[in-house]
Amino acid sequence: MTPMTHGPAGTTGPTGPEGPEGPEGPDARTRPAGGPPSPFALLHERDRAPLLLPNAWDHASAAALAGQGFPAIGTTSLGVAAAAGLPDGAAATRDVTLALARRLGQDSFLFSVDAEGGFSDDVEAVAALARELYEAGAAGINLEDGRPDGTLAPVELHAAKIAAVKAATPGLFVNARTDTHWLGQEKGRTTTRLAAYEQAGADGVFVPGLAEPDGIAALTAALTVPLNILYTPAGPTVADLAGLGVRRVSLGSLLYRSALAAALATAAAVRDGGRHADPVTPSYAAVQRLSGACPGAPSNS
Repeated sequence: MTPMTHGPAGTTGPTGPEGPEGPEGPDARTRPAGGPPSPFALLHERDRAPLLLPNAWDHASAAALAGQGFPAIGTTSLGVAAAAGLPDGAAATRDVTLALARRLGQDSFLFSVDAEGGFSDDVEAVAALARELYEAGAAGINLEDGRPDGTLAPVELHAAKIAAVKAATPGLFVNARTDTHWLGQEKGRTTTRLAAYEQAGADGVFVPGLAEPDGIAALTAALTVPLNILYTPAGPTVADLAGLGVRRVSLGSLLYRSALAAALATAAAVRDGGRHADPVTPSYAAVQRLSGACPGAPSNS
């Protein structure tokens, strides 16, 4: 992966000839139409294994995952919302999502932000959010067409959001998500919506809830942009998805929900007289180091 450098907001870019001092100006992530792909976009290329994108809910989880060698990190809107005590999918987490992006942008790893439907149906407001995320250091954004009431946003509206984001921030990788399968409203709508989102300028498309190999293969054969599939424990493996032509595999809220399950199991075991001696649990000092904090006085926290 091309190393990244981070300076003031909006100056994140790969080092080297196309970096901050290169011919493309102060921000090498901003590329003209038809220009070379960004480091994040390159992770979706067909000559690579699929990008396995683990989804974090705060700085510590993102930094820990990056430390394990994942080339890029996503955020999970459910995890970010739940950690803040807010509902997911209700356009309630714009500020906390942006604050998290600004903190992640201070580090050296690539990351993409799950931004629900852009937290607004005002196309210009969504484009403004995308600019702020990009200036914070985000390499990508995930925009979904599902709504909390179980309906799908009008395809024209979602396509307009995608087009506005690409016009405002050409260097931001837009992953356009359709919830046709997720909401049980497929009925032939998936291909129509994905075609519209491709036409609007989406760099990739995401179909959570789709796990049938034949359906996945049919989409990858028809698409011209990378297909993103949500991993599920009962669904195809990453190797299976690679064989079907999938270029990106997201973990969604799985890690956040697994972390909650582990916390509950640990607390219950101690309460019930057991001992917690899991050797893989990070130490206090190890977690401190994730934020760049220096070792301090002993703590019982």
